[in-house]
Amino acid sequence: MSFTVAIDGPAAAGKGTIARAVAARFGFAHLDTGLLYRAVGAKGGDPIAAAQGLVPEDLARPDLRTLAAGQAASRVAAIPEVRAALIEFQRRFAAQAGGAVLDGRDIGTVICPKAEVKLYVTASAEVRAHRRWLEVGGDEAQVLAEVQERDARDMGRADAPLCAAADAVVLDTSTMSIEDAVAQAVAVVAARRSA
Repeated sequence: MSFTVAIDGPAAAGKGTIARAVAARFGFAHLDTGLLYRAVGAKGGDPIAAAQGLVPEDLARPDLRTLAAGQAASRVAAIPEVRAALIEFQRRFAAQAGGAVLDGRDIGTVICPKAEVKLYVTASAEVRAHRRWLEVGGDEAQVLAEVQERDARDMGRADAPLCAAADAVVLDTSTMSIEDAVAQAVAVVAARRSA
């Protein structure tokens, strides 16, 4: 039996950490869908051809967690043909037996609109930039500018803009510890599973 948890939100809000913890807690498979777009961006060349030819091994590249890969992902994610090429991959993953957690920016709104659980994980741009800066270093003001630029691009794109699904539970992690955010997410999933 499939059970899908869709977790959306902007960069560095904590959705990946929460998604991994929820998947581990319930024994679900996990897919960081941002890695798909990061892999397409990192491959270079024609992004549509890169998306159509994406293989699971592409998701294991060591350079996918860099700031540059994140910016490239945001740029290629704005291309409708790239998004279309990756939709079926994500939907097949979500439908697998045993349950799945997918985190990204359009999981609850586009990829899995019928997901049993939808979470929208967010935090202020300043908090998210500080978290990202702790990960990647550099100039914190520049990281904030890049986070804000990415938010504008992700939320403003014509195709599948980043937004909370109407029926998503919103978790603002700005002042939460990781443990509290995970506990709240686990509680939402547990309640839906027992309903």
